[in-house]
Amino acid sequence: MTNFSMRKLARWHVWLGWLVGVPIVMWLATGLLMVSRPIEDVRGEYLRRATAQAALVLPGSALANPASPLAEIRVQMQQGRAVAILTGIDGTVSRVDFASGASLPPLTAEDALRLVAQDIVGGDAVERVTLFPADRTPYDFRRPLAVWQVALADGTNIYVGRDTGAIEAVRTRWWRVFDTAWGLHIMDLSERVDTSHPLLILFAALSLTGAVIGCILMFARRGWRSPRTEA
Repeated sequence: MTNFSMRKLARWHVWLGWLVGVPIVMWLATGLLMVSRPIEDVRGEYLRRATAQAALVLPGSALANPASPLAEIRVQMQQGRAVAILTGIDGTVSRVDFASGASLPPLTAEDALRLVAQDIVGGDAVERVTLFPADRTPYDFRRPLAVWQVALADGTNIYVGRDTGAIEAVRTRWWRVFDTAWGLHIMDLSERVDTSHPLLILFAALSLTGAVIGCILMFARRGWRSPRTEA
């Protein structure tokens, strides 16, 4: 590069610094503020008193089952009928016919394939189907729920709940790229959920300090120039 080109790039760099210097400081300052406290503290979860979870009481309902205390009920339409998805206090999941209370069987691989082909664009281009138990789900699902992973030819993974009978998640290749980028962004590649830990806070503070010093130097640059001396 010629000296002229270098001077021109340096001038552009200075002007860009004037334009983006303040927003960069703002982004870094607000980022440091947000990572300085765990999200659980921000949400006030530490204020909740620990209480024993009470079972749902359904007097007179076909869903009532004293032998299996329920923590949650979700009702949704599946295959043209209302289905209740029951979650027990112990975390077990099952589904029953909402009208009669009759138990419905877990989904088979064939059931999962039919559901994906019906509800997902390109869902008939399947490469493999794999069942994952609740305690060993893949990294791109990360929920304690037994699921069928239906891997499509384009790299998309569809997760169908074995016991819920519903599509629980769709994970494209772009989702996995985004998830990796998020893990790098918060410096948590293992779980990708911890947005407040010492390493992240340290680097956020160092980055903010460097940006503030840079802005100070940029704004004071002309004032610090030494006057020219005449021969």
